[in-house]
Amino acid sequence: MKIRQLTTENYAKASALLRQTFPGRTDEVRLVENLRKHGKAVHEWVGIHTNKVIAYIAFSLAYKGSDVCGLHLGPLAVKPEFQRQGVGSELLRFALRQEAIKGQTIFVVGPPGFYQKYGFAPCPMPVCPFTKKKAEFLSLRNNTATQFTVGYESEFGV
Repeated sequence: MKIRQLTTENYAKASALLRQTFPGRTDEVRLVENLRKHGKAVHEWVGIHTNKVIAYIAFSLAYKGSDVCGLHLGPLAVKPEFQRQGVGSELLRFALRQEAIKGQTIFVVGPPGFYQKYGFAPCPMPVCPFTKKKAEFLSLRNNTATQFTVGYESEFGV
């Protein structure tokens, strides 16, 4: 698999991958398309195999009030027939090494068993407005010592 920054030529392919990976849901596709459309800072990479986009990862800004306090990871998507083969892990490891990501606090809502393998830990502070399942809100390089509700770009609809 080759990993590349997402380019405009692959926007439609990445959106199609998100629709396939999250069938019956439109939130992920609408989110990334709206972030791009509104010029919001998004770091995006794709995994390409035989000229097809088989994996996608994105990071958007996280806020404490109006100040940026890190990045939100998501969505992370792998084409169903390539899941459980290490594709998502490879893409995540790659992204976490990139200059724009590696020094940042990263927040994610997802399965702890997967993300804890990459250093993510349960996040007692700040609070996530998306999930009541505290075990699913994780962070990496988080030194937050005060309680607040982490903010998202308006495109998340929070």
